[in-house]
Amino acid sequence: MLSIRGLHKSYGGARPRQLLRDVSLEVRRGEYVAIVGESGVGKSTLLNLIAGLDLPDGGSVALDGTELTSLDDDARTLVRRGRIGFVFQAFHLLPHLTVSQNVALPLALDGTDPAAMAERVGAMLAAVGLAAATDVYPRELSGGELQRVAIARALVHRPLLVLADEPTGNLDADTAVQILDLLREQVKANGGAGILVTHSAAAAATADRVLALTSGGLRART
Repeated sequence: MLSIRGLHKSYGGARPRQLLRDVSLEVRRGEYVAIVGESGVGKSTLLNLIAGLDLPDGGSVALDGTELTSLDDDARTLVRRGRIGFVFQAFHLLPHLTVSQNVALPLALDGTDPAAMAERVGAMLAAVGLAAATDVYPRELSGGELQRVAIARALVHRPLLVLADEPTGNLDADTAVQILDLLREQVKANGGAGILVTHSAAAAATADRVLALTSGGLRART
């Protein structure tokens, strides 16, 4: 379902730093993959390339047969909006919208019927333990609560591909277990795929497959 071939990515001007080199990955439908690696090795950059938020210097990313790296910005945005759910490490919630409005964004952009949208938003907020926070604004929430809102927003439109960048970094141990179970459950239920980037061995252990990202590319963790 997801095919990544020979990705390269460098940053910098006169003396660019190569962050990713020859990264390849195949992910099947229903598969949940964890990627681990040292800080600064390019894990978040890899997720951004997979989501089409950035373009590689070389290589390709194909999602369900669509070559993202060959699309223009508008076309990549449409694919991302409809098929990808991204749990950002920095949350990226809109401060002027309530919790329920933030979670509803993917459905609103897709033109979902208001009644169906309200039902799905309510169910997803209940699943992440925030059923009582629908009318609260992001500034009123803790870091852990913000992370749970971001996760609810990423899952509410039942995306084909879920990308999660350190989704349990701000959560206590019990809530982290709940959220990891939810992520895995949604990936399996939707018949899509999921990629989890994490420093946590416990989080990585919930995946079907664990890969290590190094300067030499992606390798099965031993």
